[in-house]
Amino acid sequence: MPALPAPQQNHLLAALSVEAQNRLFPHLELVSLPLGKVLYESGDSLRHVYFPTNAIVSLLYVMESGASAEISVVGNDGLIGIALFMGGESTPSRGVVQSAGYAYRLLGQRLKDEFNRHGELLQLMLRYTQALITQMAQTAVCNRHHSIDQQLCRWLLLSIDRLPDNQLTMTQELIANMLGVRREGVTEAAGKLQKLGVIEYNRGHITVLDRPRLEQLSCECYAVVKKETDRLLPYVFPRLNH
Repeated sequence: MPALPAPQQNHLLAALSVEAQNRLFPHLELVSLPLGKVLYESGDSLRHVYFPTNAIVSLLYVMESGASAEISVVGNDGLIGIALFMGGESTPSRGVVQSAGYAYRLLGQRLKDEFNRHGELLQLMLRYTQALITQMAQTAVCNRHHSIDQQLCRWLLLSIDRLPDNQLTMTQELIANMLGVRREGVTEAAGKLQKLGVIEYNRGHITVLDRPRLEQLSCECYAVVKKETDRLLPYVFPRLNH
């Protein structure tokens, strides 16, 4: 039986000092995040924040028609629920698990108490929020100006950056919902990547085989997000700074 993930598998939690960890870790609750689980709906008042360890959560904007598009992805690089410490308490987006795994849940008030100490957590959360805003802005630009092929490459890179390995479980229908495009377009784009030997796709299981080639095929949007994240949070992405 595989070992359960430790809190330090989330890079934000790992970046905290021992003193801050000692204050927060006793209050963390390990929760399972199955594929498709909705952590919150648009307009919900948030009570908890989630620190993913080996899961990915998509933040989606859902239209009145039911159509949706992803505005950002969060994995072991960050947390779900920035509205809690930014003061808004709710958000117009929906949080959905796009790759199953685990996360550590913390009562929002506990995070706010630590945030209001005006110490390292405050700096860390503000820097993370700036990185997340960059990802959201670049996603909007990418969806408007780049092909489905390029969008899929960007999305795959952002996803595996936020997982402990190069594999994720995700159906083409879910990917289409994330990107806000037709499923047929995703099927065609994924087929091209598979023929090139960049990915292996089998029954909803995607393995990235050639990351350098995937980066070449992606638009500049991925590099912009990664560069800004590395600049803001160099101690949060140790695995990626190579």
